[in-house]
Amino acid sequence: MSQLLVIHTIEDYEKWKKVFDEDGSRRKSGGSKGGRLYRSADNPNQMIFLSDWESAEQARQFTSSPGLREAMERAGVVGMPQIIFLEEIEKVAV
Repeated sequence: MSQLLVIHTIEDYEKWKKVFDEDGSRRKSGGSKGGRLYRSADNPNQMIFLSDWESAEQARQFTSSPGLREAMERAGVVGMPQIIFLEEIEKVAV
């Protein structure tokens, strides 16, 4: 399992969330297994999405798709998102 971390700044949460939810079926059909949404404690307009994917290749294909760029524009994403592809190497106990 691979993970995708996306960090971006948005104009308006309600507008962004509506488009994000509408795009869920495209994420799922692309190989996403769901994930978690976070908001920066220091900047409420900075959204962080950590999602699980069947493979890193599927996550890469998804992030390079024209559909994602279009959805981000409609959602009011400001500037370029930071996109990081992750591979788990170890679970760490406290």
